[in-house]
Amino acid sequence: MKDGEAEELFDKGLKAFREGNLPSALSFFERASGIDPCPRNNSYLAYFIARERGQIKKAIELCREAIEKEPDNTALYLNMGRVYLLARQKEDAILAFREGLSRGQNQEIIDELNGFGARRKPAFSFLSRAHPVNKCLGFILSRLGSGNER
Repeated sequence: MKDGEAEELFDKGLKAFREGNLPSALSFFERASGIDPCPRNNSYLAYFIARERGQIKKAIELCREAIEKEPDNTALYLNMGRVYLLARQKEDAILAFREGLSRGQNQEIIDELNGFGARRKPAFSFLSRAHPVNKCLGFILSRLGSGNER
């Protein structure tokens, strides 16, 4: 009975999320996780406590624990990446998304990665992308709406 109730709450949480009712989604995921603290439930709860309550540190911890228990579940990497984006840790988010894709196909992860767009070539190709001159000039060119397209 408890597993069925947790599943129903999880489904309601996803529905609320898709409808844009984020506080309700958080409530459903909290209740589902309270009944069945499985990796999937905890992962979605993590994303929503980060998003709705700003509890980034706790969310990252929950996501890591979920991934340790089910390393082949791509949805867990999706939520981890989303939490990293909320924490403004773009590089970590990209790594989480890519690790998720290495475990299997997930269209939501692909959509997240496509949202970043293609990177432009560095201003000076003979210097590394991370070189301060390339970083500074790239920043200036992006603000001017200029730059070299791929």
